[in-house]
Amino acid sequence: MQEFDNLTGNIPAAPAPAPYETPTSFGIKSWAEEDRPREKLMQKGRAALSDAELMAILLGSGTARLSAVDVAKLVLNAANNDLNALARFSLKELMRQKGIGEAKAITIVAALELGRRRKEADAPARTTITNSRDIYRVVQPHLQDLPHEEFWVVLLNRANVVMRTVSISRGGVAGTVADPKLIFKEALEQLASSVILVHNHPSGNKNPSAADIALTRKLKEAGQFLDLPILDHLIYTDAGYYSFADEGML
Repeated sequence: MQEFDNLTGNIPAAPAPAPYETPTSFGIKSWAEEDRPREKLMQKGRAALSDAELMAILLGSGTARLSAVDVAKLVLNAANNDLNALARFSLKELMRQKGIGEAKAITIVAALELGRRRKEADAPARTTITNSRDIYRVVQPHLQDLPHEEFWVVLLNRANVVMRTVSISRGGVAGTVADPKLIFKEALEQLASSVILVHNHPSGNKNPSAADIALTRKLKEAGQFLDLPILDHLIYTDAGYYSFADEGML
């Protein structure tokens, strides 16, 4: 039964519905600062970002309900998370993806084309590892002048040609953690035939610590089990290096 207003005898009007509010939790600005792609790149370096996070930086923004990272994930998923497949997408194919307009599609195509041209330019300079000095030259651009420790791996094919150099972890002045699962995950995903371990000593001391020796033995045993031999472990300093292979420590 409807109720009347005590003073006028009129039926009171129904309250107006609350205005719809667009959710704000989907935006990257609502994330913890260290989880935002731009801030993460500045704090942890480009190697720490996923493909989706790097693409999110290119996109700049998402939609009302999707962050830029979410949009990037949808685009990558459409290409089965294969950057080579994504590079073959046309502008129209990219613009079919949710959150991708003409400007963002052009940005993605331009970035992938730059990557293709860089790869093309690097092709003649593929490096074959024949000794520890070759390893030192390969990792020097990544580790030179660093004030903290980083752990990298160099992945080789059957001809000992460098397939990829991968950052595994980043630590402080005194050390960093190298997770064997991450190391061998990278090697297996890249179908590498062998692995070279590398980490730097910012102090300039080239000698391995007890922890370095123990880790090398552990990874060597794991590599033998997975048929992914560890060919060397290089301790990098700006003034030189220590090679486990050269010193008979492997």
